[in-house]
Amino acid sequence: MSVEVGKKAPDFEAKDQDGNLVKLSDFKGKKVVIYFYPKDNTPGCTAQACNLRDNYEALQKSGYEILGVSSDSEKSHQKFIEKQSLPFSLISDEDLKVHEAYGTWVEKSMYGRKYMGTARTTFVIDESGIITEIIDKVKTKDHTNQILK
Repeated sequence: MSVEVGKKAPDFEAKDQDGNLVKLSDFKGKKVVIYFYPKDNTPGCTAQACNLRDNYEALQKSGYEILGVSSDSEKSHQKFIEKQSLPFSLISDEDLKVHEAYGTWVEKSMYGRKYMGTARTTFVIDESGIITEIIDKVKTKDHTNQILK
């Protein structure tokens, strides 16, 4: 199944930073922003998370729930949330099932070396579970404006 604007967002079941099971279907009737990012506590990912944190109220006023997803462990997510005072949940996708459902686990290349990693991508999903926008050119320091524009 290809993930594209106008199609239903793939449902998933994964654990958040506290080990709670989170399903996309739990958010039916709400708008959801799911953002995939490579790694907790790295400069770009921290800038992105902090931009969402600093604008969390505006995002919530516009009706959005925020979920961050990376392949980091629950413990890593807990530390990241604590260190940056993040007000939203982070999904631990160590088995990469959520990444694979959304097509965000991709071949990347750095210094000529190829490896698999997370494509920094954000999916905006409406109240009916339909993808209304896919942001793949994420501006980490200005991400909220990309979502709310």
